[in-house]
Amino acid sequence: MLGIGVLAIMLYIWVAGKNKDVSNPNVEFKTPSKPRGVQIRPETFVWPVYGYKSDRQRALAADVGPPLRPLWRFNANQLLEFSPILVRGVLYVVRKDSRVYAIDAKTGKQIWTRKIGKLNASSPAYDNGRIFVVTLSGRIVAMSAKTGRIHWAKNLGSRSESSPMVLGDSVVFGTEGGKLFRVRQKTGRTVWTYDAGGAIKGGPAYASGRIFVGAYGGTVHAVRAGSGSRIWRSSTSGARFGFGSGNFYATPTVAYGRVYVGNTDGKMYSFSASSGALGWSKGTGSYVYGAAASENVSKLGPTIFFGSYSGTFYALNARSGAVRWSYASGGKISGAPTVVGDVVYFSTIDTTNTYGLNTRTGKRVFARGSGAYNPAISDGSRIYLTGYESVSAYVPRRKYRREAKERRAALRKER
Repeated sequence: MLGIGVLAIMLYIWVAGKNKDVSNPNVEFKTPSKPRGVQIRPETFVWPVYGYKSDRQRALAADVGPPLRPLWRFNANQLLEFSPILVRGVLYVVRKDSRVYAIDAKTGKQIWTRKIGKLNASSPAYDNGRIFVVTLSGRIVAMSAKTGRIHWAKNLGSRSESSPMVLGDSVVFGTEGGKLFRVRQKTGRTVWTYDAGGAIKGGPAYASGRIFVGAYGGTVHAVRAGSGSRIWRSSTSGARFGFGSGNFYATPTVAYGRVYVGNTDGKMYSFSASSGALGWSKGTGSYVYGAAASENVSKLGPTIFFGSYSGTFYALNARSGAVRWSYASGGKISGAPTVVGDVVYFSTIDTTNTYGLNTRTGKRVFARGSGAYNPAISDGSRIYLTGYESVSAYVPRRKYRREAKERRAALRKER
């Protein structure tokens, strides 16, 4: 008869085997339709939440690629862990100490600023003239986008670094206490809460009436947006057997009928959005903290982009998880990438560099010696790059003279 120690070792080996890379080709996958051309007007364009849209795909089809030239730089003089949002020519960014800035996107000049707490590690969200910010002080605050005046604030009972998402007349976000909240935009009144059973660090994502969120303890949840009731709950294989399974720190990305979310066990996971079935998992050798970006790349097809603490940046087949290409950055990648046109941007936290890679080939086409976490958003005319404690506007070299002239004119008008 086998001893308990031997049985434990055999079970551990079996579970470790189960934790190898997985690919289940029969799990539901929706092939995307051919993308339509979209006309973007920077003066009316809105990038309202972390990840651009509620599905958090982090991709904008816009012809603003390298070579790029710097137009202006705004110094926040403190860590900016998360990228700004953008509303009709105004950038909103939150400093580490919960100081919120409104910045003119054309000139880089401060419009207003207000301190709302002690600590922040998330992007704000916008809708209907209001900015919504969660804090590690344990509050959500609704502010006037025009003036920074506080409309209301709500204590949450625990800290939050979950970038909020606007959903209809409500705002959705998670807390370290494991609660997923849906609250009214106008009043902050709670519509419902959902208990995820572990700290929710990343922001929630939404598609087709469902909210998706990852939690500590290695679980991913799909929740009905209307009622807050559970649709499915999935976990990594280690969690099913009581072994350490890593934590889902990252914000999920919803695309192609799948949910993509990284884990501190070193893997990127792909789950069916409808059932929670595991489509594939891909190991990287170290933590996957940041969210993924998704794009249907010319000649490659649906592709998932993300980085690892190992220093490697990946482009994977969105359906199978197979590696299309990879790039050794030489630094730890903690934040999320963003695709703008045919370039994907990401940063490294230890070497504090920002890189731009061609989405089809992985060839480096842009680099600058500033950046740390979540580096890029765009309005279709400029790219706004977040450094360690600054936001800078870059424009394609061919557009620089015109943009610089317009900036000078705007500054003179302010005087």
